[in-house]
Amino acid sequence: MFYLWQKEKMKQKSSVKERILDTASRLFYHQGFNSTGINQIIAEADIAIGSLYKHYESKSDLLYHYLEQQETEYFANLNDYLKDEKPSLKKLLKLIDYRIKLQEESNFSGCHFIKINAEIGREDKKIEQFVQAHKERQREYINGLVDEISTVKTLLIEKKALQNSIFLMIEGAVVSAGISGNTNDLKTVKKSINQFF
Repeated sequence: MFYLWQKEKMKQKSSVKERILDTASRLFYHQGFNSTGINQIIAEADIAIGSLYKHYESKSDLLYHYLEQQETEYFANLNDYLKDEKPSLKKLLKLIDYRIKLQEESNFSGCHFIKINAEIGREDKKIEQFVQAHKERQREYINGLVDEISTVKTLLIEKKALQNSIFLMIEGAVVSAGISGNTNDLKTVKKSINQFF
């Protein structure tokens, strides 16, 4: 009996922690980190203030966990989205389809990491380093695909320049999607990449 009670308590703790993070994630993404107060998170997650601080040391700690969760989801979902594609060029083009899908599903709300970087800037070193590391990981993913493509296709420009160009075009097009409310520039990037190979 005690074991079942303990198991139920652990489940409740887990769900409270997840509820806090889910609520904070939604609010940070759609209304901004600075515009989201602790009291709003507590009210919308329907928890006591003690529960929040039991699981997260501060609002900044909650932000860090939010970004950590977004990174995990981004790459897990990307890998799942690309799993059936074998040729690397098709994977690269489908990576852009993935970014298009993310923008359409979020009603063109932009990239979680770009938004936080624009809002927090260099105020929080830990957050700044996490955002930079995430973008570097995205860059490395693209670089890996271009490396694979270069083993079977002749590149029309120097490989490093091509890798940088593709990364920057995609990132710029994601920002543009948030401003324009459409994915036209991401679709243009896709057409441009086809012309590079």
